[in-house]
Amino acid sequence: MTDSAEETVQDDAPVDRREQLEREGDIAADYLEELLDIADLDGDIDMDVEGDRAAVSIVGGDLDRLVGRNGEVLDALQELTRLAVLRETGERSRLMLDVGGHRARRREVLEGIARDAIAEVKDTGEPVSLKPMSPFERKVVHDVVAGEGLASESEGVEPRRYVVITPAS
Repeated sequence: MTDSAEETVQDDAPVDRREQLEREGDIAADYLEELLDIADLDGDIDMDVEGDRAAVSIVGGDLDRLVGRNGEVLDALQELTRLAVLRETGERSRLMLDVGGHRARRREVLEGIARDAIAEVKDTGEPVSLKPMSPFERKVVHDVVAGEGLASESEGVEPRRYVVITPAS
């Protein structure tokens, strides 16, 4: 294969990945539309691609029942939606589901918690352990920590896994 042929293949790869993620979003939207109809809930489905994930949101109406206490129903619904995508595509999905802006609001709170912990680590030079979090929550914290040039890792066993933030090595 020549260099120009390799460049063509590499240039096409991101487009193919985006198309794959858009297809995941379409499958998820169809699944969620059926669920909303069965549950007789009003809501609109928004789809997007954020980074390396399909992102699907249900907005409008009274959607609190789809979020549940501390997002537990939302987490379960996300897993069911990922399974629906797996059934159709044969590939595991990292799709992110939000309902009524719950995850977006939670992300803002978590970024603040992470920034406070980062400031403490920078001030003291000592590791800081956060309270147990869901995988989504830990990912948000890890991203903020990495962006600030510090290190973090998850410790413990589900459902009590938590993030430890340490000074950069």
